[in-house]
Amino acid sequence: MRKISLSLVFVFCTLSVFSQYKYRDSNRIGISFGVNQFSLNTNNFQTKPELGWNAGLSMRGNFYNNWDMVYAIQFSENNFSVATNSLTLAKEDVNYKLASAQISLQASLKIIESHLSIEFGPIVQVNGKLNLDNKEENNVISGTTLLAKDIREISNFNFYPTVGITFGVRHFRANVSYQYGVNNMLENLNNKNLGVNFKGNPGIINGNLIIYL
Repeated sequence: MRKISLSLVFVFCTLSVFSQYKYRDSNRIGISFGVNQFSLNTNNFQTKPELGWNAGLSMRGNFYNNWDMVYAIQFSENNFSVATNSLTLAKEDVNYKLASAQISLQASLKIIESHLSIEFGPIVQVNGKLNLDNKEENNVISGTTLLAKDIREISNFNFYPTVGITFGVRHFRANVSYQYGVNNMLENLNNKNLGVNFKGNPGIINGNLIIYL
């Protein structure tokens, strides 16, 4: 995961240098931080969205007329919970954590210069395995014969079409966006012969504050 993250940082820096050269007078570097709500949309088990955090860097530059382009890299911890039964048969929601890195290229339509814009475009996400508390890994997922630890090995890549809105003042803005993962996040589980056809698509709501330098 660390090697992948370093590679994404290198790609972002390369794009930033290119943008600085082409739009030297208008580029702005943004430092972002905020929260996310991650949902796993699946019929295989009962899930609930939970809150996580985001932190990242972006580069905004003029593209054409009222359009900007925004290059960004974001690191996140995503969380969601799954309904299970503990070894004592008590109902218990198990929390799963997903560390991820995203790189994006967004087209930004400026509604009000430096104050309001709408963004949309693709995001690629790289992530590791799902993490959970060791004390809960042998809980039985409700409605199945699976243990909580059986669903840790998810797909490492996902593609998210994204739409969002950015608003504020020149150097301090807020961004709210929605991402929907088109790839089957649970595809890897179908290779483990668990007797279930797994399918799940993630959805993420992000709320970030951006400081433009």
